[in-house]
Amino acid sequence: MASLIDKVQTLIKANLHALVDSALQSNSMAVIDQYVRDVENNLDALEDAAATVGGQVKTLQRKHDDYVKQQQELDHNIDLFLSQGKDDLARAAQSKMNSLKSTAETYGSQLEREQKEYKSLLDARLKLQAKLDTIKQQREEMSALMDLARAKEITNKTIKSLDNLSGTGDADISRMAESIRTKLDKASAQSEIMASGLDQQMDDTLGRGELDAQLEERKRRLGLGQAK
Repeated sequence: MASLIDKVQTLIKANLHALVDSALQSNSMAVIDQYVRDVENNLDALEDAAATVGGQVKTLQRKHDDYVKQQQELDHNIDLFLSQGKDDLARAAQSKMNSLKSTAETYGSQLEREQKEYKSLLDARLKLQAKLDTIKQQREEMSALMDLARAKEITNKTIKSLDNLSGTGDADISRMAESIRTKLDKASAQSEIMASGLDQQMDDTLGRGELDAQLEERKRRLGLGQAK
C-alpha cells in the first residue's frame, strides 16, 4: 500500500508544464502518453485498494457496533441483577461487559485508522483524476501544435527548393516561385498566429485545471456539493 501511495504522490506532484515542454521540444507525444498510461494504471490500483479498505471499514464498523450493542444490553442486565439481589450474576455480567468494552475499543481504534486510510485513498484518487483530466484536455492541443510545427518545417524546406528554382533564369518559373513563396509566407504567418493562440490556451487551461482541482478539494473539505 505504501508503495502505491508513493507512486500516486509522485504522479500527483508531476509538473504538467514540464511534461508539455518536453513533448513539444522532442516533437513527440511519448512522454505525455506514458504519463497518461501511468496515471490510468495507478487509478485502477487506487480504486481496487480503496474498495478493499472500504470493505474493511464496513466490517470493522459492523463488528464495533455489535460489541457496543452487547455491552449496552449487559449494562442494562447488571442493573436488573443488582436490583434483584443477584450479585453473582451481576458480577459475571460486569466481567463480560468489561471484556466486550475492551474489544469494542480495539475495533474502534482499528476503525479510526482504516477510515483515515480510506479517506486518504479517495482524496488521492480525486487529485490524480484531476491531473489526468487536465493532461488529456491538452493532448489534442499539443498534437495540433506539433502538426503546425511539422507544417512549418515542410514550408521551410519548400522555400529552399523554390530558391533553387528561382535561380534557373526562367522568368515564368521565377514568377511562379515568388507566388508560391508569398502563399507559403502567409501560411507560415497564419501557423505562427495559430500556434501562439494554442500555446496561450494551453497555459490558460493548465492553470485553470490546477485551480479547479484546488477549488474541488476546498469544496470537499467544506462539505459543499456532497448532498446531491
